[in-house]
Amino acid sequence: MAAMRTLTVAGLFLALCALGLIAVAISTDNWYETDARRHRERCKNYSNKRNDPGYIYISNSNLPLRMLPKENNVERKGSSGGMLLRAKRHFLPPAPAMESLCSRQFNSTITGLWRKCHREGFDLEIEDLIFKGLVQRCTPIKYYYTSSTLPRNLPINLTKTIRQDEWHALHLQRMTASFVGMAVSIILFGWIIGVLGCCKEHDLMQYVAGLLFLMGGTCCIISLCTCVAGINFELSRYPRYMFGIPEDISHGYGWSMFCAWGGLGLTLLAGFLCTLAPSLYPPHTPVVHKPRQENGCV
Repeated sequence: MAAMRTLTVAGLFLALCALGLIAVAISTDNWYETDARRHRERCKNYSNKRNDPGYIYISNSNLPLRMLPKENNVERKGSSGGMLLRAKRHFLPPAPAMESLCSRQFNSTITGLWRKCHREGFDLEIEDLIFKGLVQRCTPIKYYYTSSTLPRNLPINLTKTIRQDEWHALHLQRMTASFVGMAVSIILFGWIIGVLGCCKEHDLMQYVAGLLFLMGGTCCIISLCTCVAGINFELSRYPRYMFGIPEDISHGYGWSMFCAWGGLGLTLLAGFLCTLAPSLYPPHTPVVHKPRQENGCV
């Protein structure tokens, strides 16, 4: 009985911790983070080049061939004729590519389930606009379809593809939010059932609570997988010059995403403990009363 109660209490405690972690992940905005400081600095340096009449701008970083130090750019390769020196070539983005990348506005942002915000202290220009009230710090994420503004010179097939991708991305966002909400509801309901079963020492209620924890963990898995799929889908949308992210912008998952994954692990562990606890109950063997013999007769 003591081992059974210990497992039940441990499972309920882990479920409560998992519920807290998932609630923190839902209420915060650090699911996905981008850092565009290096890209903005690079575009600023490119736009500050001299453009006087008659001046030809030739930057070493834009040359197709760049000489490196002798010990790095020379490879010695043996052959029958002797030693052959081979220089390494480093191809960098040409000027038209830089102009196309810098023509788009990239900001350092954090994205959650409900809103997308500018990161504080990353872009001084954006901070000044926010201070003046010209730009909002956070914008809500829409869970209904709104068609984006596209250039009019796009082919019809490409426009249809972009519209279909918008619907697909919206569907993934809706799945992420709905399944994580279902996970919180199921885990909370299972925790209440588990507490009642622990107080009344009802093994069936504790077993049902464990099953609910496992069901909530399954919903959480679906939510996190669709969230990752949605982010990867946004990064791989076509055409790349409209939806791609330059290589000098660092991006990745934030601590809110790791809170959700931690809550998922604790939920599954709580479900395992609560379903294992009823098996430690002592078996209920019915007591059979034998009839007494009276006067030698049964």
